[in-house]
Amino acid sequence: MSRIADNYVKLSCTVCKKVNYRVRKNKKQHKEKLELAKFCPSCRKHTPHKEGK
Repeated sequence: MSRIADNYVKLSCTVCKKVNYRVRKNKKQHKEKLELAKFCPSCRKHTPHKEGK
């Protein structure tokens, strides 16, 4: 199974705007943008992270 770069999206913190995570996403099945509550090392707390470009 090959890892194609198109399957990865970057998650950035909505509070400090830093890119903290990179996750895999099936873009054919999930058209909407991803939003998860993740830990931000810069803010030092759990904040919502949204999918960026």
